[in-house]
Amino acid sequence: MKDPKVISGGIAVDDRGSVTFVNDFDFSGVKRFYQVQNHRRGFIRAWHGHQKEAKYVYVPTGSALVGAVPVPNYVYMDEMGGDVEVIPGDKRPEKFILSSKSPKVLHIPAGYCNGFMTLEENTIVQFFSTSTLEESLGDDVRFDFDKWDIWEEDYR
Repeated sequence: MKDPKVISGGIAVDDRGSVTFVNDFDFSGVKRFYQVQNHRRGFIRAWHGHQKEAKYVYVPTGSALVGAVPVPNYVYMDEMGGDVEVIPGDKRPEKFILSSKSPKVLHIPAGYCNGFMTLEENTIVQFFSTSTLEESLGDDVRFDFDKWDIWEEDYR
């Protein structure tokens, strides 16, 4: 099973304005796109997973804390259809901060749950999915938002 991966981008600024980009993001395999905007800062939408569907997450406005964790107690086979692995339910999610001030795309592979919390007012989170809506509905697993409680701010 693959791990989540950040694809970094950048911002170019000159006297005309700015261009925000993530040039290494490849749209091949993407079948649909949707955008989420919460009513307030600190709102949590979590946990939603898929065995077959992968997602790419981009934040064009504001910032968000995004979590990704393997779907627990699912049986995974290696790419050749061999060795079986069962993911325990006590694995901790990886945490990622996505911000429009530092453009990047987060790849969440198939076999992962994801969730996010907006860190600023008016944050927009875009998802690019490798499954159609019909395919996604048949490959859907959900957990309560606090199944993995990663939502506290880290004070430094």
